[in-house]
Amino acid sequence: MRRAFDVSIAHATRLIAGAVLLATLSTGPVNGQALRCRPFSNEPVAAPTPRTAQSAVDRFEKIKAAVTAESYRVLFLGDSITERFDDTVWREDMMPRGVLNSGVNGDRTENLLWRMQHGNLDGQPPTGVVVLIGTNDLTNGGEGRSPEATADGIRANLEYLRQRLPRARIVLLGLYPRSISPEARLRRGTVAVNQLIRECGDDVWIKYADIGTILLEPDGRLSPTISPDALHFTEAGYRRLAPRLNPLIDWLLGKR
Repeated sequence: MRRAFDVSIAHATRLIAGAVLLATLSTGPVNGQALRCRPFSNEPVAAPTPRTAQSAVDRFEKIKAAVTAESYRVLFLGDSITERFDDTVWREDMMPRGVLNSGVNGDRTENLLWRMQHGNLDGQPPTGVVVLIGTNDLTNGGEGRSPEATADGIRANLEYLRQRLPRARIVLLGLYPRSISPEARLRRGTVAVNQLIRECGDDVWIKYADIGTILLEPDGRLSPTISPDALHFTEAGYRRLAPRLNPLIDWLLGKR
């Protein structure tokens, strides 16, 4: 009698374990997963901070209204480099894939984090998210933040996204090159940040991609025809980026 009871208990335990495993595989992680990358410095991460400039407030409200009114398959989060994405290229490549431009001119990592916490992720959860943020951290007052502090700000955004949208894939874009010369301080800063944040990619939930090198000339310089101010990009620049971006968006959407 005792042996039959033990067998029944063991069988029930296996059934419960199997049910839990099946539920986990079918629904994905409930509370997100730990990031592959650890903090990059001992500096405190900037607290989530709202913007006060009226243009930034208006843009935040516009994005909030869009995500609550309509379902988007992908959110493209970022700063002015995203907000100023060339309209023609966007209509050709991003719009057909159901991507919402969620960039705000002047945003730093703490501003994006605040936006996500206060409405820019409301509505139907997207299938995927693109993150391109951090270049403004490098010029945040005087010399700006260190690459390590900037990378920690990016990491904080990834951590929040994994907790808030545990079933959404993320494409983490390396910072695009800035400054004309490859030896310029800000160019070296973007390279240093990218070398750090690449550790956050796991190719399961977060795919890291450094596609910005396609914007450079063979000698490593940034041409005025691609970036007149050595920061933002012309239609020609975005046309260089599109063939690299499109497969990444398709990965977010589960396409092979």
